[in-house]
Amino acid sequence: MSHQVPEDGTLLPLMEEFYTLQGEGYHTGKAAYFIRLGGCDIGCHWCDVKESWDAELHPLTATDRIVENASIYPAKTVVVTGGEPLIYNLDYLTQQLKNQGIKTHIETSGAYPLSGTWDWICLSPKKFKAPRPEILKVAGELKVIVFNKSDFKWAEDHAKLVGPDCKLYLQPEWSKASEITPLIIEYVKENPKWNISLQTHKYLNIP
Repeated sequence: MSHQVPEDGTLLPLMEEFYTLQGEGYHTGKAAYFIRLGGCDIGCHWCDVKESWDAELHPLTATDRIVENASIYPAKTVVVTGGEPLIYNLDYLTQQLKNQGIKTHIETSGAYPLSGTWDWICLSPKKFKAPRPEILKVAGELKVIVFNKSDFKWAEDHAKLVGPDCKLYLQPEWSKASEITPLIIEYVKENPKWNISLQTHKYLNIP
């Protein structure tokens, strides 16, 4: 990440920001303002926002400006995603959002130290870079992307590491959804601690 992102988090590489409905996981269907930060070195081959990987492509943007934009909308929930947002110090961003009465959610692989103050942490661990134990302990939601059958065991391994109140989700990888979704349905029926998560925004054709 050769952008000189200031360590105090007052500038962040903003890829995009938009107001929409949360499409997947525990908060599916709720209105939220999404802040997508550029920069990720985890490299999932099925990532649907590969253009987020290179932070250099995304302009350093004043965090105050991002917060100002978020505060315009009626839903007072912001989802910070990426890329991998925890590459950056998010303490300043979340403090300013909280000052505006906005709830803070993050979607992360958990591979970097936790910064920021969060109302909801969605942990989506990746095989290429293990999540950190301290994030496993505080995740509100564990969302495992299922690409092939071996991912069920991998999901169970991580379910043992999260807290007792963490919500458990299995989500079919979009390009293989027709093949994987029936497997997840059967798995959830046999293992009802899990829920299925669908990328409803793709069915609804919204961002």
